[in-house]
Amino acid sequence: MTRATTAARSLRRLYDALQALYGEQPWWPADSPFEITVGAVLTQNAAWSNVEKAIARLKAAGLMSLPALLDTTHEQLAETIRPSGYYNIKAKRLRNLCLFLDRAGGLEAFADWSLDDQRAALLGVNGVGPETADDILLYALDQPVFVIDTYTRRLLRRYGLARGDEDYERLRALFEQAIEQDVYLYQQYHALIVMHAKETCRKSPQCARCALTKDCPGAVAADAPA
Repeated sequence: MTRATTAARSLRRLYDALQALYGEQPWWPADSPFEITVGAVLTQNAAWSNVEKAIARLKAAGLMSLPALLDTTHEQLAETIRPSGYYNIKAKRLRNLCLFLDRAGGLEAFADWSLDDQRAALLGVNGVGPETADDILLYALDQPVFVIDTYTRRLLRRYGLARGDEDYERLRALFEQAIEQDVYLYQQYHALIVMHAKETCRKSPQCARCALTKDCPGAVAADAPA
């Protein structure tokens, strides 16, 4: 059995176990693809509860649209998204992304680009890194790319599927080469990882009440750092 085959089987077993434990996960919570795109920037280094507050403030201020965000001032935007943290930086990053989308003809026009061109263009926007780009691609544009975040790294390391400190692209390739390219499957898998990381596979793991403990090599080192 090749290493790739072993990885594929292990990742599929992990998905099946998470699916059986938590069921279908409706993620990303948003009213539109544009809201997902905005949320992908706001969630950088932020708890989702704080992102929700910032999004609610944007909607209340009438700023949840590309034209509105382009027309507003930096000061107004920064103050509106204050709950998400690093609000001055994120206001600049949101404006950079909005300027790019405007040049592309809007999010709907951008959706018609090829996946390779979309990802390259997003990564060329100042303030948009691989995780933010892939959040937008997977959840806003329904493209088959797997998102690697802190939760994913943590679970892979504890489950013995990776060291956890690998390059982002290497871990993304691990999933995309091992699992068939399917948007729904990728969305569900990532959402299930997030759920499990919040429920039991926390920074300080709750292995005693985790249903996956018997198959998790990292469970014996419950006090290991995240």
